[in-house]
Amino acid sequence: MTISRYIKRTWLLAPIFGILGFMGLYYLATLYYPGGSQFNENSVGFSWTDNYWCNLLNDDAINGEKNAAKPIALTAMIILCSSLTLFWWKFPQYTMLDGRYKLSIRFSGTLAMCIGFLLLTEFDHDLIINLAVIFGLIATAGTFIGLYKNGWRFLFVFGLFNVLLIIANNVLYHSSTLIAYLPVVQKLTFASFLIWVCGIDIRIYSSTQRVNVTGAS
Repeated sequence: MTISRYIKRTWLLAPIFGILGFMGLYYLATLYYPGGSQFNENSVGFSWTDNYWCNLLNDDAINGEKNAAKPIALTAMIILCSSLTLFWWKFPQYTMLDGRYKLSIRFSGTLAMCIGFLLLTEFDHDLIINLAVIFGLIATAGTFIGLYKNGWRFLFVFGLFNVLLIIANNVLYHSSTLIAYLPVVQKLTFASFLIWVCGIDIRIYSSTQRVNVTGAS
């Protein structure tokens, strides 16, 4: 294998490297969060059961102190959005989808991530989330079709599991009694989705490896 081909194939794994970087920075940011949550404004530090990811992006912590975690969380957010944009741009190339589907995945996935960057601004938080979810769902629906056409059944079913988790998030969010469980379910959904993306990326990488081995034999 030539160096240029090796670099090109390794570049396929860039979304995974980015996601791992995001996870590391996410954890680091939690160590710098002063404290406070929706359930206890006077709590100390970041609670994995009570705090949300967005709490790390605020200028001030819920307890009123300056949020030292924000610069780290901001960097993590930029890395994550960039990684997912790259994933949705590259993924259609390795499917049997026609041009229209490929374009819709690339366009909607990129737009969802660009809208996600607005979480770092003063724009309405819920509006941004809703818009990002809409375009993200379009990209995800195209991804499902691509997985099905490629015959990647396990990843297809795993994706459906993620959809169920997203539905659970919405149910908890609109329930005054169950919302206490939302921070935990949100993190589980986030982790499951990122594992799904990494699984697809690895599948793409391994499929190109088989093609290269076949071509070389």
